[in-house]
Amino acid sequence: MATGNWLVIFTLALAVAVVGTPLMRQVAIHLGVLDRPAARKVHTAPVPLLGGVAIYAGVLVALAFYADRREIVQVAGILVGATWVAATGVWDDHSGLRASAKLLAQVVAAGVLLAAGIQVKLPIPVWMNVALTITWVVGITNAFNLLDNMDGLSSGVAAVASAYFLLLAALSGQYLVGAFAAAVLGASLGFWIYNFNPARIFMGDAGSLLLGFLMAVLGIKLRFPTNVPWVTWMVPVLVLGVPIFDTTLVVVSRLRRGRNPLTTPGKDHVSHRLVRLGWTKREAVLLLYLAGCALGGIAIFVSVATVRAAYAIATWTALAAAAALIWLERHAPPPDVEKPG
Repeated sequence: MATGNWLVIFTLALAVAVVGTPLMRQVAIHLGVLDRPAARKVHTAPVPLLGGVAIYAGVLVALAFYADRREIVQVAGILVGATWVAATGVWDDHSGLRASAKLLAQVVAAGVLLAAGIQVKLPIPVWMNVALTITWVVGITNAFNLLDNMDGLSSGVAAVASAYFLLLAALSGQYLVGAFAAAVLGASLGFWIYNFNPARIFMGDAGSLLLGFLMAVLGIKLRFPTNVPWVTWMVPVLVLGVPIFDTTLVVVSRLRRGRNPLTTPGKDHVSHRLVRLGWTKREAVLLLYLAGCALGGIAIFVSVATVRAAYAIATWTALAAAAALIWLERHAPPPDVEKPG
């Protein structure tokens, strides 16, 4: 029954996003909410924003069919937090917000989750779990915001990650995680149709912050009763490995150059570096989809692995990521980072 309901949720989210995205494109054009070309951007003509509103509508409408009311408080908490970050993103798309204001909004959204009983639950002191929850939510939310730097990248990576979360939820019998993952997968794909290169609309901060928040929630809620927490904590980190790696690369690169990693924009993301290495923009994005698929496969293995096997594969994966980061810094260094303002 759960699987059938997930299919309904996925289909409805997909349909709403497919219909709603071109409508939001017209609204964005009418209101003048456009992403205009700049030195740090790869597009050469103004592109309408507000695609994230269509993603939000797809998720919200689809979850009206969520049938299990036993977790209604947590569902409400997730939706309130998602609404809050999406509204923050719309405001930023329309009028612009300081980085500090967006960061505060994300902390508030994490607080909503904590109030609803949604938090990291490792066998450590409660205050550490609370701190990890806030750090994870803010970190992943910002990671997807940073990842939204090339046509189809953030929406496609979100679709890949949510597909793996859906599969992992099915394998472990988690209805709530499966329902939200199905909604995000459908809404992301519905928007992606219009966002893949050449993009006809961007999701804007409304979409990237929303997707990041929902990905963070799925990672927190995912549970594996047949394995131990000291292993399963790695699963969502691997599923979301692409945005985590991209953010790590950007932060390390900008700090090395004495730049503020949060407020200094630039063409120093993985996608930009792949293009400088000779890949086309489409190929760079597809390669990152493939990386997300590979990491999702590793996550499935880790979810059922012994402690020794899980940490062995995690160590090799971390070493490969570190080697890739160093290689990209040496062989595809970023151009001068554009100064803020």
